Amino acid sequence: MTHRYLLPAAALLAGSLAFAACDSGNKPLSGTPETLDADFDAYKARFIDSLWYYNPEWASSAGFHRYDSLLVVPTAGRRQVEAAARARRAKEMQTYPVGKLSVNNQTDYRLMQNYLASSRFYADSLRDWQWNPANYNVGGSVAEILNGRYWPLDRRLRAISSKLIQVADYYEAAKQNIERPTREHTNLAVRQTQGGLAVFGPALLDSVAKSGLSEAEKQDLKNRISNTRLTMEGYVRFLQTEVLPAGNFRSFRIGPALFARKFALDIQSTYSAEEVYRKALAHKQELLADMKARAMRLYPKYVQYEAVPTDTLRIAADVVAALSREHATPKRFVEAVREQMPELVRWVNEHDLLTQDPTKPLVVRETPLYMRGSGAGASVSAPGPYDKGADTYYNVEPLDGQPAAQAESYLREYNTYTLQILNIHEAIPGHYTQLVYANRSPSLIKSILGNGAMIEGWAVYAERMMLESGYGGNTDEFWLMWDKWNMRVTLNAILDHEVQAGNITEAAAVAMLRRDGFQEESEARNKWLRATLSQVQLSSYFTGYTEIYDLREELKKQQGAKFNLKAFHEQFLSYGSAPVKYIREMMLEKK
Repeated sequence: MTHRYLLPAAALLAGSLAFAACDSGNKPLSGTPETLDADFDAYKARFIDSLWYYNPEWASSAGFHRYDSLLVVPTAGRRQVEAAARARRAKEMQTYPVGKLSVNNQTDYRLMQNYLASSRFYADSLRDWQWNPANYNVGGSVAEILNGRYWPLDRRLRAISSKLIQVADYYEAAKQNIERPTREHTNLAVRQTQGGLAVFGPALLDSVAKSGLSEAEKQDLKNRISNTRLTMEGYVRFLQTEVLPAGNFRSFRIGPALFARKFALDIQSTYSAEEVYRKALAHKQELLADMKARAMRLYPKYVQYEAVPTDTLRIAADVVAALSREHATPKRFVEAVREQMPELVRWVNEHDLLTQDPTKPLVVRETPLYMRGSGAGASVSAPGPYDKGADTYYNVEPLDGQPAAQAESYLREYNTYTLQILNIHEAIPGHYTQLVYANRSPSLIKSILGNGAMIEGWAVYAERMMLESGYGGNTDEFWLMWDKWNMRVTLNAILDHEVQAGNITEAAAVAMLRRDGFQEESEARNKWLRATLSQVQLSSYFTGYTEIYDLREELKKQQGAKFNLKAFHEQFLSYGSAPVKYIREMMLEKK
C-alpha cells in the first residue's frame, strides 16, 4: 500500500527568484477581507508559478508541462540558491495577516508555510540528498513525459531530448553529493537505476523512429539516449564498485529527534509522533480482542482440532491461515485485480456512497521496472491537477519469476479477501477516487501540497466504510480479514516508530509482524525493507484513518438523524488533499 503522488523528498522549493521584481505586489492593499483574500489568491498563483519553474520534474508529475525539457542538476550551488529563495518566501508570507483571511485561505497559508519549513528541514537537517543515492534517477521523469498524452509525440520527444543534454552533469552532481549513505538506500539505488534503464530501451527508440522529427533531431536524440544509458550504467558501477565496497555507511535510522520533527511536518496531525505510537499500541489490543472473538465463532467451520487450543491467539492465526489459502494463481494475479474494478464501481453506485466520475480512466497495469524494488506491491500513479484527463495507473507488481514458495506466501497474504480490501484501498473508493476529487478542488495549493496522512487515511477509512455498507456480506470471515488488514496499518505505525526512532532488530520486527499481524514471511520481510527505506510514511495510514473516522463520528453525533454519509464523503473530499485537522475546521465552519 503506497503511492507515488506524495511530494518528492528531493523537491525543494527553489523559491522566488522569479518574484524578485514583484515584491511590491506582495503586500495587501487594504484591510478588507475581500481585498486580502483576492490579494492572497494572486500571491498563491505566483507562489505556484515559481514552484514549478524551479521544480520541473514535480511540475510534470502534477500535469504542468511548460518545463518538461528542464533537468535540475543538484549541485551545492543549486542548494544555496534554494536556501536564499526559501528565506525570501518566508519573509513574503509574513506580510499576510493569516487570521484575517478566509478559512479556505488560512488553510492554504498554513500548507504553504509548512511546505517552506519542510523544504528547509529536508535540505538542512535531514539531508537525504547526501545519504540516499536512490534520490537520483532520470528514468521516472522521462517515462512520464513519454507516456503522456497532453502534447503530440514530437513535442514530447523534443522535451525529452533537451532534458537528456544534462544527464552527465546530473549524475556527476549525484556522485559528489553522496557522503556516508545508508547501505539500504544504496542497494535500492542500484535496483531502481537498473530498472530505469528500461525507459531508454526499445519503446523509446520505436517512438523516435515513428515520430515526425527530422533525421538530424532523431540522430541527436538517439545519441543522447545512448549516452544516458552509459551514464546510468556508470552510476550503477560507481555504487557497486566504489560506494558499496568502501563500507562507509551510516545507519538507516534517523533517530527520535529527526523522526518527531519529520512526523510533524509530513503528517501535520493534531497528534505528536509519540501520541500516535501510543494510540497504535492501544488499537492493536482492540483488534486482537475482536479477532479472537470472531475466530472462536469461525474455527469449527475451517479448522479441525483434536483438542481445541487454550490460546485464542493461536485459534485466530489458524482461522486466518485457512482463509488465506483461497487466492489467485501467480499468473492471474494482475488480472484478478483488473477484474474486480467494475464490481467496486457498481457497489459504490448502488449503495449511494459517493458520486463517481466515469470519465476519469483507471488503468490497471504491471508496475514499471523503474518503480519496483521498494517493498510496495501495489501503488497508484495519478495525474496532477493540470492533467485531469490523463489516465490514473493502478500499478500491480507481477509475480513472474518469483520462486514458487515466495509467490505462494505473497498470494496467501493477498488472498481472496484481502485482495479485495487492497483494491478498495488503492482504487475504488480509495486512492483513485480521492484523487479524482482532489483534482477538482478549487484550491491548487491543496491539490499540489497534498497531505499524505489525509490521502492514506482516506484509503484506509474507505476499507472500513465499504464493509460497514455490507460489502462482503457482513460475514465474520470478511471482518476477521479486515481486522488482520487493519492490524497491518496499526503495526505500520508501531514499526515505523520503533525502527526509525528506536532500535528494534529485523528479527524482532518480523516476529512482531508475524505474531501480532498474522503476516506471511514475505510480507513481513518486505515491510521491514520498507521501514528501513522510509521514515514517517508508514505512520500516515493509521494517523489519517484515526482522524477521519473520529471526525465522522463527531459529526454523526452532532447532526443526529440529519447526518448523511454520502454528503459527508463528498464534502470531506471537496477540500482537496488538505490535512484532516484543517478539513475538520472547514467542515465545522459550515455548520
